[in-house]
Amino acid sequence: MNVLFIIFGIWIAALTLWCYRLYRHYNRLTAGVSKVGLERTLERILTNVSKVKESQVLLETYTKELGKEAKAHIQRIGIVRFNPFSDTGGSQSFTIALLDDRECGIVMTSLYGRAGNRWYVKEIIDGRGVSMELSKEELAAIGQSRKKNHE
Repeated sequence: MNVLFIIFGIWIAALTLWCYRLYRHYNRLTAGVSKVGLERTLERILTNVSKVKESQVLLETYTKELGKEAKAHIQRIGIVRFNPFSDTGGSQSFTIALLDDRECGIVMTSLYGRAGNRWYVKEIIDGRGVSMELSKEELAAIGQSRKKNHE
């Protein structure tokens, strides 16, 4: 009989501890909640979570669109300096390649000479000149732009 009272006492103590923890947890959930009640508070939380999920989907869609658009922006740049004329000192002439992710864009070449400075621009599609042949410096600038993108 004493054993039953001890087991019953341990059982009551365990249930009391469990109820106390449950009561404490409930009080933490409802902390700061005035007369609204836990059910309404939880409904508001679920509504807010739903709105956050909708916003997340919109942001993911927008991010994917930006990623697609970014491929058309200048991402690869290569610059080559050179001296095309023997009567000028230093490498003051240069070629710069400005290409997007698909290697489309332009190559600009500036030739510096004593009599003046000349600029040439050529269109590039798929890493190749469209209507004009590319010089070795222009090809080197395109090659540099490829290296910088893959480093």
